[in-house]
Amino acid sequence: MIAPGKTRLLIVEDEPDIAALMKHALERGGDMVVEHVSTGAAALKAVMEEPPALVLLDLNLPFIDGVEVCRLLRGRPSSAAIPIIMVTARTSEADRIAGLELGADDYVTKPFSLRELVARVRAVLRRPPQLAGLERSPTYHRGRLTIDFDAVSVRVSGVPVRLTKREFELLGFLVKNRNRVLSRDRLLETVWGLDREVETRSVDVHVGRLRGKLGSAGRQIETVIGMGYRFIEEPDTTPPPG
Repeated sequence: MIAPGKTRLLIVEDEPDIAALMKHALERGGDMVVEHVSTGAAALKAVMEEPPALVLLDLNLPFIDGVEVCRLLRGRPSSAAIPIIMVTARTSEADRIAGLELGADDYVTKPFSLRELVARVRAVLRRPPQLAGLERSPTYHRGRLTIDFDAVSVRVSGVPVRLTKREFELLGFLVKNRNRVLSRDRLLETVWGLDREVETRSVDVHVGRLRGKLGSAGRQIETVIGMGYRFIEEPDTTPPPG
């Protein structure tokens, strides 16, 4: 039983010494409780039984590796929105991009600073206040796109679209600032809660994946070369789905 006010995290790491250091650093502030498992199968079981607020996921796991764990968590409605930070010795740009494309919210490479790790965890957990009230109305409907901010659901031409938490927040912030150009830095600071230490490439990867999931409505997210992105609002010609 987690004490009130405590945030439960799950570390998935097959090296006990590294897991112990991470756990100690995260729990030192007194507001987090960390559970540790060492295999992908145990991670999937732990998330199913009691979903954590965030998963710190090593990629080099025995039997079911971290890539597959991430894919499975993102594919299940009950865990699709849980933030995932990949913690791995894989340092290439291709590996980082692959992780982000799978739906990871951040990517930390080994060896890492424990202070930086804690800062990144807190940044991912922190829901920026700008996103707390994305719309005065609990729903947005225009053209093909319908967003229910209370239910955290998106439909395109009446068809449900499954988004991760980060993708939903990104879409919401773009829609809130519709017809305005938003720089990659502004999106990082607002949606990710991070500064320039995180590559702006993360924004491009998430925007690309969001466009793909939105299908025909994805064209409303316009790239403004050299500046950033803009959500173009369609004329309100389609009645809301009944």
